[in-house]
Amino acid sequence: MREEDLEISIKVLVVGNGAVGKSSMIQRYCKGTFTKEYKKTIGVDFLEKTINYEEEEVRLMLWDTAGQEEFDAITKAYYRGAQACVLAFSTVDHASYTAVQRWRGKVLEECGNIPMVLVQNKIDLLESATVTKEEAESLAKKLKVRLYRTSVKEDFNVSTVFEYLAKQYVEGMKEVDEEETIPQIAAPPVKDARSSSKKKKKSSGHSNGIILDNPSKKGDKKKKQCFNV
Repeated sequence: MREEDLEISIKVLVVGNGAVGKSSMIQRYCKGTFTKEYKKTIGVDFLEKTINYEEEEVRLMLWDTAGQEEFDAITKAYYRGAQACVLAFSTVDHASYTAVQRWRGKVLEECGNIPMVLVQNKIDLLESATVTKEEAESLAKKLKVRLYRTSVKEDFNVSTVFEYLAKQYVEGMKEVDEEETIPQIAAPPVKDARSSSKKKKKSSGHSNGIILDNPSKKGDKKKKQCFNV
């Protein structure tokens, strides 16, 4: 079980093509700000925010990664050690939608199977959408991840995305803790077959062929066995 004073820190990657709103999403969540001006991320950027989940402080370290291929060598080095991931695409950019599986593959290669969520950003621009609702839902089902539709501009569903990932990670930690504290009961030792056969001849009742208990001699104390779990 975790110590009560142990801080829970979660490294969260935000990946996807350029201009899907990754930087804006992190800025909105951590600082509560939004700007229409697009500024390409060079390599990686980093912000953090502390939230409370079930009376525990959880520090989210959000890594904003560049979406352009020329930065792949830089960004992939920062994938390692991540514990959760946002796969982002834009409602008005179909190419960003088709690239999601490629981004997911990169994350799996570096981080393994970590909690992920699919985010369809810019739903405030539905009148110009190039990705249908059915396409987004089909992709989420295929990848077996939860889908969130967000609008960073309108501050819609942004915090829900990161709170969901925090919950998934913390609950996963609790499951591991519970499994580690379940005692493993050792099977009692099986007696030597030759000595068992002799005892069976002296016994008056029926036997199933396995002697699990050996009565102690008069006056002997029973020994306690401790099993390390």
